[in-house]
Amino acid sequence: MKYLELNPKEVPIQLFLEADPSEKMISSYLTGSWCYAAKANEKIIGACVAQLTGSNTAEIFNISVHPNHQKQGIGTNLLNFTLKNLINKSIHRVELGTGAFGHQLTYYHRIGFRVESVAKNHFINNYSEPILENGIQHKDMLRLYMDIRKKA
Repeated sequence: MKYLELNPKEVPIQLFLEADPSEKMISSYLTGSWCYAAKANEKIIGACVAQLTGSNTAEIFNISVHPNHQKQGIGTNLLNFTLKNLINKSIHRVELGTGAFGHQLTYYHRIGFRVESVAKNHFINNYSEPILENGIQHKDMLRLYMDIRKKA
């Protein structure tokens, strides 16, 4: 497995759609973003998109792993690779948004992200189709953060 930084346009849109069902939303955050990828046999099987949102703050907008390669630690390794690279870009704080329940929330908590706020009705107001997980509609977005400053 190889982890590297690349142009987000090199990543197949289908991979981004694994984590975000809206091509319109994906297009809105790809420009000007950093993209990190996991490659196996020269094929991109995972991608993480982050963008500078403040002087020392970045937001992760999308992290996805091809379904055939999930639950193998690739997403965790990719996220850790992304965080390491963001530290090298002098980022001190990383933020992201996720649904208020589900496996993604557990995943981010396990990595060390903490809840900062709730964006009420985010998924209702920003997506034309309902986003369902285990038969339950996502409505609110949890805003999470992590302090990644280098320790002296």
